[in-house]
Amino acid sequence: MEIVLRCSSCDASYDGVVPRWQCHCGGYLDLSHDVIINRQEILSGPNNIWRYRNCLPLDPDASIITLGEGMTPLLNIKGFFGKAKIKADYLMPTGSYKDRGSALMLSQLKAWGVEKIIEDSSGNAGASVAAYSSVAKIDADVYIPAYTSAGKALQIGLYGANLIKVEGTREATTKAALEAAVSTFYASHNWSPWFVHGVKTLAYELWEQLGFQAPESVIVPVGNGSLVLGLAQGFSELLFKGEIKKLPKIYAVQTAACDPLTRAFDQGLDTAVPVIKEETVAEGIVSAEPVKARGILQAVRRSGGSIISVEEAEILKSLKELIKLGFYVEPTSAVVAAALLQLRRKGIISAEAQPVLELTGSGLKATDKLLEYFKF
Repeated sequence: MEIVLRCSSCDASYDGVVPRWQCHCGGYLDLSHDVIINRQEILSGPNNIWRYRNCLPLDPDASIITLGEGMTPLLNIKGFFGKAKIKADYLMPTGSYKDRGSALMLSQLKAWGVEKIIEDSSGNAGASVAAYSSVAKIDADVYIPAYTSAGKALQIGLYGANLIKVEGTREATTKAALEAAVSTFYASHNWSPWFVHGVKTLAYELWEQLGFQAPESVIVPVGNGSLVLGLAQGFSELLFKGEIKKLPKIYAVQTAACDPLTRAFDQGLDTAVPVIKEETVAEGIVSAEPVKARGILQAVRRSGGSIISVEEAEILKSLKELIKLGFYVEPTSAVVAAALLQLRRKGIISAEAQPVLELTGSGLKATDKLLEYFKF
């Protein structure tokens, strides 16, 4: 399989044979490869993301690292939020959608023969990478902010990763990981193009679960943007192959406590707007300096969607209502439901429409944080 890595900044290109996470100029790398879409092969494939293996950038002879991730339920809801479809990605093996990206990224790292990696995360990606690294028998140092939910930190440690807690901001955690990565491969979910291509299986699943049709719109949380970029990649491939007629609108949601992408979108800019972060219950999308801001903004605009922000009170109210419907998710997931209410108030999404709400992470991982807001 021919895989081409191309720099988003200087347009330099590399093949996918040698382990690489960044261009020599410091830019992030995009990935292109041949995609083969065969509906019959998909339908007869395993009940996980690997049913789309011919659409994924991994050598056919490479062993896959899997925990059975993918093919999560797509459910209809109505009531408080109106009609919508719930994509229950919080039901993944490690409790978050990040397993889509980790499965492919760790499969490629194993194929390269990488023996040790460094990752930094606000929690869910760290837990996911720790789990798949354990399965792959690759040593992992995982850096997280000291404020990360105790459940996520425990998860990382129990999977066997070397857990390093960093005081200060999310950006301070990244800085510490980068300093350590001078001598160890930096397997960052925010930099790896393989991670994005793993996440694109969300687009393929929605297409398949909707009877091989695209949804009208998808609402996702956005911090560093893997969901936006993954959906954009997957739906673009389906469009190019003639499997769908148009791109679904992507509505990306930030917390008003940290919304550099919303501000950039509203101002018509191509780069994130500097912000001063405030405390938020939605810890999973707190990123003041998203590496792929330009790509995220381009993807959302190309889809015809938008990037919006929701307030803390909206997040907590929507979280309670989601849980009443049976979806015990973490607060970061609830931003999509809060956004749907906002989009409906503004008439952007009609009462008759059924947007897909991507629920990203399990509430069981954030119990200590939830107890700070809800008392029983």
